[in-house]
Formats: sequence, C-alpha cells, structure tokens
Amino acid sequence: MRNPKWWLFSFVYFISILSFAQTTPSSVIYHDLLRFKETKRVLYVAAHPDDENTRLIAYLANAEHADVAYLSLTRGDGGQNLIGKELGIELGLIRTHELLRARETDGGRQFFSRALDFGFSKNPDETFNNWDREKLLSDVVWIVRNFQPDIIINRFNTIPGTTHGHHTSSAMLSVEAFTKAADPKVFPEQLTDTHTWQAKRIFWNAYSWGGQYEPEEGKVYHRFLVGEFNPLLGTTYSQIAADSRTMHKSQGFGSTSQIGQGNDFIEMIQGEPFKSSPFEGIESRWNLLKNGAAIKQVIDKAINEFNFIEPEKNVTNLLEIKKLLGAEGLSDRWFLEKKAHLDQMILNVLGVKSEFVIRKEIGYPGEKINVEMIFNNPSAFPLTLQSFKSDLFSHELDASALNNRPVGKTFDIQIPLDYPVSQPFWLQEPKENSLFGIKDRKKIGPPINGSTIQGTVHLLADGQALSFVLPLKYKYNDQVDGEINQPFTLVPEVNVSLDKSNLFIIPGADDLLKVEVTFRNNLLDGEIEVNGILPNQYQIIDASVDERRKRKDYFIKFLDSDQEKKEVTISYLTKDGREFHQDTKRIIYKHIPNLTYFTNTSINLVKMDIKISGQTVGYIPGAGDDVPEVLRSLGYQVSILDDADIRKNRLKDFATVIVGIRAFNVNQALATHVDELMEYVKDGGNLIVQYNTSSPLLTRDLGPYPFNISRDRVTVENSPVNADFSHPILRRPNRVTASDFEGWVQERGLYFTSNWDPLYSTPLTMQDPGESATQGALLHARYGKGTYTYSGISWFRQLPAGVPGAIKIFVNLIEQGSER
Repeated sequence: MRNPKWWLFSFVYFISILSFAQTTPSSVIYHDLLRFKETKRVLYVAAHPDDENTRLIAYLANAEHADVAYLSLTRGDGGQNLIGKELGIELGLIRTHELLRARETDGGRQFFSRALDFGFSKNPDETFNNWDREKLLSDVVWIVRNFQPDIIINRFNTIPGTTHGHHTSSAMLSVEAFTKAADPKVFPEQLTDTHTWQAKRIFWNAYSWGGQYEPEEGKVYHRFLVGEFNPLLGTTYSQIAADSRTMHKSQGFGSTSQIGQGNDFIEMIQGEPFKSSPFEGIESRWNLLKNGAAIKQVIDKAINEFNFIEPEKNVTNLLEIKKLLGAEGLSDRWFLEKKAHLDQMILNVLGVKSEFVIRKEIGYPGEKINVEMIFNNPSAFPLTLQSFKSDLFSHELDASALNNRPVGKTFDIQIPLDYPVSQPFWLQEPKENSLFGIKDRKKIGPPINGSTIQGTVHLLADGQALSFVLPLKYKYNDQVDGEINQPFTLVPEVNVSLDKSNLFIIPGADDLLKVEVTFRNNLLDGEIEVNGILPNQYQIIDASVDERRKRKDYFIKFLDSDQEKKEVTISYLTKDGREFHQDTKRIIYKHIPNLTYFTNTSINLVKMDIKISGQTVGYIPGAGDDVPEVLRSLGYQVSILDDADIRKNRLKDFATVIVGIRAFNVNQALATHVDELMEYVKDGGNLIVQYNTSSPLLTRDLGPYPFNISRDRVTVENSPVNADFSHPILRRPNRVTASDFEGWVQERGLYFTSNWDPLYSTPLTMQDPGESATQGALLHARYGKGTYTYSGISWFRQLPAGVPGAIKIFVNLIEQGSER
C-alpha cells in the first residue's frame, strides 16, 4: 500500500474510545491482549444503522477476538426519529454517532459507503433506480480491499421481496464484491492506494422471522453460542449486545438482554468448504512476518505471565513485542494497526492519562486559542516525553513522566484564516442521485472526520518510540453530570441565519424574511446579497446593527417570483472580499457528542394561488416535526399544546387541532385523553391526526370510528395517485388537480390505515409500481358537528420541503375548520 497512513484515522478513533480507555481494569487489558494476538478479520454488511446483529458482533469481537467491522451502506438519513424532530441529514448525523457508541460498546468498528438513505424501498430494482449501483459496488470493493476481511457476513440474503429493498441490495453488492475485490481489472484505479483482496468465505446471518433458524438440507452453516458469559468482561455477549443496541435511541431500540443460552447462525454463500469453523484455513497474519514465530512466542509469554495485580509489570513483555515489530518493514494496514494498538496497550498497563483541552467549545478560523496538554504516568516506570506536534504547532517537551507527577504545557494556537470549519466530510459537496458527493475515495469507509484540531504525542519507553494522538476537547464540570468532554468545533467567523426555510408569496402569509448576521469577533463591514431572483422581486426594507451582541439584522420582503417554487440564496459579502453563506446548526443529546454542521443559507420561495383563512390552530406535538413552522409561515396562528391543554374546554379555542407525527406512539397524556379530542370534534372542531407506527401504540382508539394501522406504504414519490376530486377536501377552498401530486419528495406516505369503518371516506388511492392499490392513505369523516382526518401521508416531509401540491391539500384539511 503506497500511502497507508490515510486509513489510520478511523482506526485511531476506534482505539481512542475503546482500547485507550483510561483507568482500564487489568482484566480488560488482558482481554485486549488476547485481541491483539488474534489477526482474523470479519466484515459485517447491511444497509442501515440498527440493521446490524449486535449479539454476533459482540461475540466475534470478544469471544473469537476477531477484528470486526460493520459496513452500513447508509447513515440512516431516511428514517424516522423518536427522540426529536431532526430528519434527513440531521438524523443521519445522530444515527452515525449512535452507531459509533454501539461499536464502542460491542467492540466492533464502523464503516460507511456513500449511499444516502432515501427512505423505504420495497425491492432492489427500486433501490438501484435511486442508487448508482456501479458507484456503490466500487465503495464496497474499496472497503473490502482496504479492510481485508477473512470472512464476510451479510445481515440479509439476496432474495428480492423478503425485506426492505436496501437490505437486499446490501447483500447483493457484498456478494458481488466478494469476488470482484480480488480482480485487478475491476476498479483498477483503486490499486494506486490499495491491493486486491480475496476473502476466504462469505455468509449471510441466517434467521427466521418469529422462530428458530432451521438450515435447509445441503446448506453449509455454522452456529455461534452467543449467549455465553465472558469472565474478563464480567458480562454475557447477550448483555453487551443489548447495551449496544440501546445506543440506537433515535429509533426507540432500547433493549433488554436475553438470559441464558443463545444461538446465532451463519449460512455460507460462497467460498472454500469447511468442517467445523468458518475460520478454518485462515492463517495467522503473524506468519507473514520474517520473525513472526518469535513475535507469537513473546505474545504468548505476555499472556501467560500477565500480572493482574501490578499491571505495570507487564510493560517489559509488551516492549519486547514492540521491539520485534519495529524490526519489520511491512506497511500493510493490519500490521500498522497492530503497532498502534500495542502502543496504546503499553500506555494502558501503566495507567497513563493524557488530555488536550480548551476552555471553550467553539472557535473560528483566524482566531488565537489557548490550550493545555497534560500527561500523567502514575507508575514508577519512567517515560520520556519528547514532543507534541501537529500541522498547527510543534513543541519540544523533553520531560520525564513517572510516579503520578503530571507533565503539562500551556500554549497558544493561531488558527489560519483558511483553516476548514468542522463540516462533516460527507456534507461538504452536493449530493448526487441519492449518493453523498464524496470526491476523495480515501474518505469512503471512515465514519466521521478526524478531530478538528489534534496533536501527536511522541515519547520514549525504555528507549523505544511510542506515539498517540490527542484530540482537542472542551472540558468542563457540570453540576449534575460532573466532568463533561465535548469536541472542539470550528465555525465560520460570520454566521448567516434565516428565520424560515420556506417563504410563501400568498396573500396573508408572512412575506418577510429576517436575516441575522452574527460575528464571532468584530463586526465586519459588508452587505447582504440575494442570489437566484431578480432585483425587482424583493426589497431590503430594514437593517439594524447591535454592536453589543455583534449582530446585524436585515428584513427582506419578497414581492414576486417567476416560478411556483424557487430556491434563493442569501450571502453576506465583507469589504475584504470574503463571502459567508453558512448557518451553524447544532444537535445536542446526552447519549452522543454535541454535533455541528453547516447549511447553505437558502430559502424556498413558493408562489401559489391559494386561499388561507389564517385561523387559530392548536398543535399537539408527537415525536417531533417542523410542520408548525411551515403553518406559521403560511399565515396561521399556531399554538403548541402541552399535556394540560388536551381538554375539551381548552381545545375549543381552536378551529383546527393537529396531532404531530407518532404522537400516539410517544404521548401518554394524548392517549389517555383521546376522548376529549373526540368530544372536541363532536362539538364542531376539526381534528387532523398525522401518521403513527403500528407498534407500539398507546391506544387503539385513534378516531371516532374504528380503523387499524397497517405497515402499508407507498415509497415511490412520483407514483400514480387516483383521486376523487369531487370530495370536499380536494375541492374547497382550493381545487386540487392531478398536477398537485407532482414534485413530492422521498415517498407518498407510510403506515397507512386498514380495516376502516365505512363511515370514513377515502378520497385518495395510491400504489407503488407493480403493487396493489390502497385507499388507506387518508381517512375523512364527519362526526357530530365536526370533521376528523387521519392520514399516513408524509406531510412532515412534504411541507418543510415546500412541495406546493402537498401544501395545498394540507391547507384544505385545515380549512375544513373554517367552513362549518
């Protein structure tokens, strides 16, 4: 491999959160030494975060001591969110870091391809209509060639129609890559940075929904006893797996461990036959080294002589291994990773704690920051600190560290003006046909960026050179949670934010856009620029400066647009020629690090001929969505209702009440007082209930008349819709036509209804290509003096995306409350 170091940053992340756990118990260090000895590798492949079998990963990593990596084709951007309103790329960011927490728990590591999760897909043909199959195949081949797995395990099989189309597609790509990764004629351009590779075998993680897997006659399979207890870790693989799966909090996947025996099966697809173990015939990679026998002998010596009571006494054997490894000239990835792993184990047995900290979380390019590096060796074994270096600084330390006396250095870093901000690398370029626009193939595979700023510590242990990377972190003490560490983040010096993402050129709508320009340092002279619209179609009607808050506010009135829907970009141009057009977005949950990303400051101008009453609307939140913000932009007066407001006497203040997505899955107060909602309708109210999942439901009584929630959905956003255009909600106050079902995003809807009472009308018929039609997308009924609507249509996607036709239909649903 010509340039192997680029791939190490994903491994360094893995090591820093797993193997270099400071104050690591002796039993865990011993367990880590067993993993160091083992060289076999397993690549586990599926489509989404949470698809992976955490129990099998936990077993392979901690019982087989294999190096296990999970390749998730997507980051889960197209799913739903149980803990907040983040969707799309924001949800993908959350699920990426939930996966990293899962791997931190079960001992695996994490890879990704470029695939964007575009929502549910029913078969691989539909999937590959969205994904560029050849590009994704190249991603999988690239990852196989670099990780060099001995066996590959697919979570799913390759039979279309048995599961989500993304699932099947992941297996199909993996099977294809199994042989093509070894063919130098396939993607030969990759071979300037890597080598061909042939795994020994490929399997799928066989299962039977709702029952025990039963192998078919003639199938080659293997059973892993995944319910066993690991005495070094003090827990079972089932418990590790449950703790790992619980990290997928945005998906509501909190898990309880199975108690007792457990089995997991893999069924062979291709590869060399075996008798008793899927790892048969896989030679230890240590045998590839010229002094491999001697290395294995010393590793065994370190294991046999391991001192649990005084772990620092193990350093002599580890340094002997290091000396032998240093005599090798191999540059293969596995070998370089073993060397880095060994350096971390040496520090672990000595109990070393080191940190690189700053007293604030956010900085900007061009700023001078003050930082501190601290290194402490509590053992009596002397370490010589040589230097602490990065691309931004270089400091010679020349200090001895031992006997629990910390060594530290405080210094300033001048961040260059052109230093990159902390944008996740997969969001740096525009998307391309449901693939992230990653141009550098060396970034295909790694889960996240390296640290914004980091340094490498170089030191000597008994004359041998060690090194490790320290990321710069913001460290502080919380009164409740104690010590908190968050990544240091760089944001633009000038931030441009807009108070809405859609602006509607409609009589009565809020046609003013507030642009807030904030400065990290000093106020910079400059001006607002509006791109994508004619000068006579907008006016900057007001501007103000708040020097104390380092902020400028502008108000732009949009007068017209030459298109029904148009994207306009707002920039701030400084006098020195710099252009700023990014808004800093933050995502904060306790189970993952604080996340930062940047969006271009663009707004959808939506010009529509539509009637809106501007009535008062009550909104009962569910799992979280942005629908209320869109309704306010349209001119509605929206009040968010809390649990105490779900009473008939309070609800009667609103002409229309809307229930947010998945509210009957997450809001117990709503489920408890659903009778109050029905009384509100009966007395003349207009109630709109958005989609819920079929399980778990906190009540089955979602409407005035019975219906069920199915798993039916229509996933093709441009699939045909047959509509009864004479129905009141499609006729007034705004007449809906067939063209209003064009330009939708991601899907039509999900979790449609079934077995509904005949008192409901069903004006819409939807279907995916090649499938039976369903009328369960929208139910509408009169009840007493009022009206009730239940809809599985994805309003929570369509409205924030500014889809004109979907907005018109939803407005008509609301306006039923003003027509009685």
